[in-house]
Amino acid sequence: MLSSFQCNIQSMTHKRANCRDLFVAKLQNFFIICIMYFHLRLFIRSACLAVLAAFILFFPTGVLGGENVFKGVLISPVDGKLRVEINGEFFTEYHYQDVSRPFFYPVMGPEGHAMTRNWPMAEGEGESHDHPHHRSFWYAHGDINGHDFWSESDKAGTTRHVAFLRITSGRKSGVIKTLNHLVAKDGKIVGSDVRTMTIHNRPSSERVVDFDIEVRASHGEIVMGDTKEGSMALRLAPTMRLKGKVAKGHIENSEGVKDGETWGKRAKWVDYHGPVNEDVVGVAIFDHPENPRHPTWWHVRDYGLFAANPFGVHHFERKEAGTGDLTIKKGGNLKWAYRFYFHQGDTTTGQVGHRYELFSKE
Repeated sequence: MLSSFQCNIQSMTHKRANCRDLFVAKLQNFFIICIMYFHLRLFIRSACLAVLAAFILFFPTGVLGGENVFKGVLISPVDGKLRVEINGEFFTEYHYQDVSRPFFYPVMGPEGHAMTRNWPMAEGEGESHDHPHHRSFWYAHGDINGHDFWSESDKAGTTRHVAFLRITSGRKSGVIKTLNHLVAKDGKIVGSDVRTMTIHNRPSSERVVDFDIEVRASHGEIVMGDTKEGSMALRLAPTMRLKGKVAKGHIENSEGVKDGETWGKRAKWVDYHGPVNEDVVGVAIFDHPENPRHPTWWHVRDYGLFAANPFGVHHFERKEAGTGDLTIKKGGNLKWAYRFYFHQGDTTTGQVGHRYELFSKE
């Protein structure tokens, strides 16, 4: 009887051991399957990434209808200049080495039309060779503490690039920020300025540039002198002029004044438009409402010079010389903000007034 009971106990013990071993074996198999599945997923993912990388690296640009271009504003150094592209399309170059003052040239407007004069940087068809200091798109003034920074005469000073404070490419905009010294003919540093130029990402039918200038009395008091020779300026393509063999352009300001009558007048904005390669295009300069002496006066000529000038009062309004002088105390500064709006069509087609109102609220 006892022997039979012991046998039953032993049999039950063996069965329990077998069940335990079977359970452990199945659990081990489960973990092995999980690990294999995890590694398989990693392998598949790695393989997919490797294929994608190979596709990007070795397949030609433009495959599947796309283009391998930076979407946004790309600013890159090229041959001692800064090249600016918008969605892969060339817009302009910023010249800052071995020049009388920094400037943008060339400037490509809507649909790639060249909007500014080539000379004296290059020869251009139908262009006049006057005013060699009119270099495409620039800022300068003709009387700062009695020194001329506008012209390139034997007595003129230079605006010397010192450093880039910021160069940023981006999806919505690109920024070039610079520090410059105002150096007189005798080598004395009269003052300095900081320029922040923001190029916005816009469709090819328009181009928008914000140009902010901060004049600093960093080396003593500065007097921005009363002269028409200045300041925030463009020299436009010959076909956009009002006068000349190939001229077919027009000018209009925010007050409804047109063409030659716009010179020396105050206005919130001025628009200059005309044909380039048979397409009518224009550029408007916006004077920000918070600028000193807003609305500014305009040194805008029928031969293609286009400049905002808040200083030349005695020329523009025939008042006593010095009326327009503006003094910046030592250590102080003054800031101006301008927008350049390159558009298709004339002033009405380009909705210049509406675009100014949007700018004025920014």
